[in-house]
Amino acid sequence: MAKYAVNEAGVAHVRALIDAHQYVLDSDWGEVQPDAAAQNAYLERHGWDEYGAWHLGLTEGPGEETKARYAFVAGDFRRVHRSALIACVYRASEWRHKEVELAAHDLLQHLDATSA
Repeated sequence: MAKYAVNEAGVAHVRALIDAHQYVLDSDWGEVQPDAAAQNAYLERHGWDEYGAWHLGLTEGPGEETKARYAFVAGDFRRVHRSALIACVYRASEWRHKEVELAAHDLLQHLDATSA
């Protein structure tokens, strides 16, 4: 099983987007999650640093400029999705990646407090 570290740049980016009210509270993450074509298009326009900033986890092992390096995407490359954060908490919990789970949970709580 892969090991993940918390992507501090991703956590900071997502928190800043929440603070700027750049979020969607009600969405079906399975329907709006960026597919491979959307990921590739975003990468082409924005580069690896901005692409990575949408992910809460870094996969240990893969090279820096590979999609395999980044895990637990938190939005659609425009806005943070509450459903994406819930998915991150769930997946990280299911796979026992406690640090990523807690980072995603903290962001979810921050989003809920901000949007209340």
